[in-house]
Amino acid sequence: MNFTREEAWNLLNEYTKSQSLIKHALAVETSIRAYAAKFGEDVEKWGIVGLLHDFDYEMYPTPEEHPFKGCEILQKMGYPEDVIHAILSHAEYSGVPRVSLLDKTLFAVDELSGFVMAVALVRPTKSIFDVDVKAVRKKLKDKAFAKGVSREDVYKGAEELGVDLDEHIEFVIAALQARADELGLRGIALEA
Repeated sequence: MNFTREEAWNLLNEYTKSQSLIKHALAVETSIRAYAAKFGEDVEKWGIVGLLHDFDYEMYPTPEEHPFKGCEILQKMGYPEDVIHAILSHAEYSGVPRVSLLDKTLFAVDELSGFVMAVALVRPTKSIFDVDVKAVRKKLKDKAFAKGVSREDVYKGAEELGVDLDEHIEFVIAALQARADELGLRGIALEA
């Protein structure tokens, strides 16, 4: 693939101004890169997919537009079909089936990465290092918490990827811990 992370980063920032959406893109990039390394796949390509999966969302937030508009832009830029397919397939409503390991991994880490970040941010320390599987599982049961996150997609993502949900949660937490500073998840020291 001839496209670089820097080009993807610039494209993301051209279309996305919201810091929370940029952090979401970074979190998904982080999780999908970790899985790419685990699976022996192209870490750079997968990372670019993670960065760009929602790059059009701020400008085109409706199901009629996202991720279709973004994929049209990527097509015109010459991005590979498998990248475009993965991005299309991450939206459950797109009608595009998840076929490849890349497709399934993007879907599996998308909602979960955002959810794990939300769990970290409500901890007293606001630290990803104070998040564990038990805390994430507890918050998944709380329908009032992070209402925008589809629990069904979290469960379905792990199932489609063929991984145990607890192991999947643990893997994503560890991936995000490795990038805690950039994600703003290092946390704060509490007064004794």
